[in-house]
Amino acid sequence: MSIRASDVVPLSEARARLAELADDVVLRGNEKLLTRNGVGYVALVDARRLDYYHALEAEHANLVLVGEALEGLADLAAGRIVDERELDRALGVTPTGKLR
Repeated sequence: MSIRASDVVPLSEARARLAELADDVVLRGNEKLLTRNGVGYVALVDARRLDYYHALEAEHANLVLVGEALEGLADLAAGRIVDERELDRALGVTPTGKLR
């Protein structure tokens, strides 16, 4: 959903109209962008939509991890590996696990 100009509200004005703005968000789905000194500061978003945004973010993180795991498996299958000493040197650690 895009933010319309009428949904951009200075923080000083939002203080006085918070209940009204919250009702507009929940009842009509009009998310609000609150500004401070003319710059976007915080947003008013329906709590259910925020839960949805968080679920999307978690799903994206899981997809990234799966993609990286698949890349690692492909590297392993193609023989693109490094031995433990080479990895220790690349990471800058000693064989005991201490940083150099």
